[in-house]
Amino acid sequence: MTPRFDAIGMVASDMAASIAFYRRLGFAFPDGAEKEPHTEAALPGGLRLMLDSEEVVRSFDPEWRPAAGDGRIAIALLCQSPAEVDSVYQDMVGAGYRGPRKPWDAVWGQRYAGLLDPDGNGVDLFAPLTGAGQ
Repeated sequence: MTPRFDAIGMVASDMAASIAFYRRLGFAFPDGAEKEPHTEAALPGGLRLMLDSEEVVRSFDPEWRPAAGDGRIAIALLCQSPAEVDSVYQDMVGAGYRGPRKPWDAVWGQRYAGLLDPDGNGVDLFAPLTGAGQ
């Protein structure tokens, strides 16, 4: 038997703030999830994004402490076009979320931008540039 990649798990310091961030990006968390200690959103291909409160993590790992500074993971979201990268970035920053990397045309042939979720985890937006061969 070979283990199969099934889910991405993240710890949320403020569940409601994290769910609002990811819902704005199109993740379908169930209604009322912001009041739960654990929640999941189904992702394409059968994967899941799981959010746990700090209290849940401490219930099975009492020594757990959040990392200092910004998060240590990043997820990347494929946009339909370079214009969508710009639009989603502007929407998120306009809503008050942090966007430390404004959209730019990357040397590897993609329009790219970087956001941070409420816990400082990276959320990259990207789309192939026209004629980039991707």
